[in-house]
Amino acid sequence: MSIPHSLLSQLVKLALDEDLNYQTAEQGDITAQLIPASQQANAKVITREDCVFCGKDIIIEVFNQVDPSVTVNVLVNDGDTVKANDTLFTASGSARAILTAERTALNFVQTLSGTATTTAHYVKELNGTNTQLLDTRKTIPGMRALQKYAVKCGGGENHRIGLFDAFLIKENHIAACGGIDKAVAQAKLNHPTKPVEVEVESLHELDQAINAGADIIMLDNFSVEQIQQAVVVTNKRAKLEVSGNMTLETLRTYSQAGVDFISSGALTKNLQSIDLSMRFE
Repeated sequence: MSIPHSLLSQLVKLALDEDLNYQTAEQGDITAQLIPASQQANAKVITREDCVFCGKDIIIEVFNQVDPSVTVNVLVNDGDTVKANDTLFTASGSARAILTAERTALNFVQTLSGTATTTAHYVKELNGTNTQLLDTRKTIPGMRALQKYAVKCGGGENHRIGLFDAFLIKENHIAACGGIDKAVAQAKLNHPTKPVEVEVESLHELDQAINAGADIIMLDNFSVEQIQQAVVVTNKRAKLEVSGNMTLETLRTYSQAGVDFISSGALTKNLQSIDLSMRFE
């Protein structure tokens, strides 16, 4: 997936408005006003730790909105693995503008690179298996498209983007619809081309979801032994996904049980931001 420029522009404007109290850069950054308006500077941003980089277009957009005369040179591409102390990008131009843009740009990059890096660690654990790593909707409000893009940069894949592009029928949906069979039937009637996934909590519910014609079945908090049974019972009549408390240490064990997908909210929910630093030269 790619990020539409209109969305990038909107998110960057929101972040800058937050920092500048809806004023221009010249008006809103009272600390930068201490520096003569004519003063020029050259700066570079480094990463203090190994990571998978994500955020090239956002960096450019932040500086462009603050001051389009600042020259920004991003030295790495999204998805690149970088080492501690590597330079990610340089900026040349108004010292005031560079300092005003610094934190907003770094906030985006540290967050997205954190998501991409965590994802890459998870994907590495699944190397050599037939299981695909998926993200979830457990994202920072307003940042979903960016975080899901970061997951892709880290080598993962996206689950549904939102509530509109695929069905995920869970316990409360099933109860409100009157059963798995009724929920799946209605889903296929309402949107025949949309994938239908059902979350199940037992082998009995698994049978019901298979018989109802679910495309994907999510095994919620199943033990490894139960997952192995579920793979045999399903016999490729539906794709199987496991979810719930997936950790870096348990990924491979669950994958080897024979499932098609592992989804993890930790990719976007429990991320560790990357430590970045800007230095004037």
